Amino acid sequence: MNPAPLLLAELTSYLPVALIIVMAVIFGIVNLTGTHLLGPKKHGDRKEQTYESGMAPIGTARKRFNIRFYILAMTFLVFDVEIIFLYPWAVDFTQMEPMSSDATLFFGRILFFILTSIVAYVYAWKKGVFRWD
Repeated sequence: MNPAPLLLAELTSYLPVALIIVMAVIFGIVNLTGTHLLGPKKHGDRKEQTYESGMAPIGTARKRFNIRFYILAMTFLVFDVEIIFLYPWAVDFTQMEPMSSDATLFFGRILFFILTSIVAYVYAWKKGVFRWD
């Protein structure tokens, strides 16, 4: 048995991925080169000043923020990631045979996943993570 046709068949399945990677690299190179060649060449103090949405920058960029903002952002991201994991689960779960052992195991795993997130949320609530005072 000649392994060359099998290897070629496996490699051709990666062709679309390789094509997308090559297109992305070419797109990046063309954009960077085009910007460098066609972009404005003027320099000066005013041009190199920090731009803040049309407003003059005030103070330093090293301003401290309360840790609560970061905790709230992380909590938001955790629940976003949880929802992202629920979509493929829901698609696979609807394709399973009802009341089969696989479906029951699959359902138990997602319940464990959701309950773990709820327990973590309640724990954070009790610890006072979400208090803004």
